[in-house]
Amino acid sequence: MTDLGWIGLSLTGRIGNKTLQALLHHFDGDTDQILRAEPKALRQVAGVGPKIAQSIQAIDLQQVEKALVHWQQMGVQMWTMRDSQYPERLKALDDAPPTLFVRGDTTFKFERSVAIVGTRSPNDPMRNFAQNLSTALVEKGYNIISGMALGIDSAAHYGALIVPEGRTAAVLGSGVLNVYPPTHERLARQIMVQGLVLGEINPQATTSPSNLVARNRIISGLSDALIVVETSVDGGAMHAARFASQQGRPVFAVESQASGNRTLIDTGASMIPMNLNQLPF
Repeated sequence: MTDLGWIGLSLTGRIGNKTLQALLHHFDGDTDQILRAEPKALRQVAGVGPKIAQSIQAIDLQQVEKALVHWQQMGVQMWTMRDSQYPERLKALDDAPPTLFVRGDTTFKFERSVAIVGTRSPNDPMRNFAQNLSTALVEKGYNIISGMALGIDSAAHYGALIVPEGRTAAVLGSGVLNVYPPTHERLARQIMVQGLVLGEINPQATTSPSNLVARNRIISGLSDALIVVETSVDGGAMHAARFASQQGRPVFAVESQASGNRTLIDTGASMIPMNLNQLPF
């Protein structure tokens, strides 16, 4: 049975996993107690200040339930950290998303998954390499995780999808019912046939720079390793590499003159040559 209180807390936008776990510990694991608590009691919890206390008191469970019914009718499933479907490898992260909103083939298994990320504006050889790399990994039995952005991410998804049994998952920085970029609505529907589209924010929400950065920790967290195909030193894929390193995931960078790739290799990332016969997988 869906815990409406948990979902409501997840949707406030202010409460991450650390704060939620602190609240649960303080209130004996009971989300109803959290929602009934007075501001003074809430502020006794580490990480809870006046704004978070106010946002908790503003949660309307009737509105949450109404939204959940609508989202479920639109094919969205909710996986909380208390649910068996929630990926085990994410649960180990301090900043794990309390709830995942998911569309697609919910039999998807995250074991043997590799993340492929990179710039939104790659050159043609690197775009083609990303797609061929993805296909090669899928044929070796790996799932592909990426962020469905323009450029390298979408090439990685397409590389998985062209294999009949290929499996891929897209982690969005927008709501799963509000696909970003909008031009990838068709790609999202293709992914949902052979995998999943998922995210941590309100399924109908638009994206934001902070959401796009934050979803990188989920991309890396769901994966055994992360491969950066092409990025500048200030590109978004560098966030994914940083999260992967913090999570203890191996980081690989494709042999390239791109400034981000050179920086990653110089600071310890393993290099992947442009020869797919020499993959370290």
